[in-house]
Amino acid sequence: MVTILFDGIAYGMLLFVLAAGLSVTLGLMNFVNLAHGAFAMAGGYAALVVVNRLGVPFALGLVCAFLFSAALGALLERTLYVHVYAKSHLDQVLFTIGLVFMSVAIVDYTMGSSQQFIAIPPSLQGQVTVFGLGMSKYRLMIIVICGILTLLLQLGLTRTRFGSRLRAAVDDQRVARGLGINVGAVFAFTFALGSGLAGLGGALGAEILGLDPIFPLKYMIYFLIVVTVGGTSSITGPFLASLLLGIGDVAGKYYVPQFGAFVIYTIMIVVLIWRPQGLFVRKGAR
Repeated sequence: MVTILFDGIAYGMLLFVLAAGLSVTLGLMNFVNLAHGAFAMAGGYAALVVVNRLGVPFALGLVCAFLFSAALGALLERTLYVHVYAKSHLDQVLFTIGLVFMSVAIVDYTMGSSQQFIAIPPSLQGQVTVFGLGMSKYRLMIIVICGILTLLLQLGLTRTRFGSRLRAAVDDQRVARGLGINVGAVFAFTFALGSGLAGLGGALGAEILGLDPIFPLKYMIYFLIVVTVGGTSSITGPFLASLLLGIGDVAGKYYVPQFGAFVIYTIMIVVLIWRPQGLFVRKGAR
């Protein structure tokens, strides 16, 4: 049971890092970005290329994954996404799902259709004994890294001037501009940060989830479930939702393997019946 809990927490932490950017763009910026998984895939393949083919150390490969996805996100936000912010949600869905299929085709053509994995250094392979229990070194590293990122992200959004500017820009863009806030720059940086986190999550999750061209389509529903169940008030909601869904998914696949794939959807239905707007709701936004 403890091992299942440990694996579930690691999986939940990974889900949160993958979905954190979507929770910001959808929950705070009110923009439906279904192409969020494409940035995770881009980061995963960037790490795969520099680690497997160029021989770059794994830790540096994670940094490259974050920077590549963040730069890609900033470029697309300034050239494409900025023109869709004011459109209806239907237009946003159609636009971003088109980007997903484009990314799938590009990756399939350039990297191949087979599933690939990033080479893990020997120091992260195997298990380590903690309180008499054998735990995967790699999953333990995921918990540590994702825990630190979660703390930094929460502090950045709630305790910094940038976080205040972002919330002000989300609540009322006209008033925020009147106060001298560069709303476009705030949104661009936020979008790039979310894309970078997705890329980092894609690189970290390659060992567990694998990498293939249909990655954005396979895990799109998971990202949406995390944001839907968590709510839109802050990062806390999606974080708790990720842990709940991660533990539930791992436990369900272990105890009831024939129905394990449906556990995460059952949790979503129960939570949304109990709290239709998610665990945490942002109030006061216009």
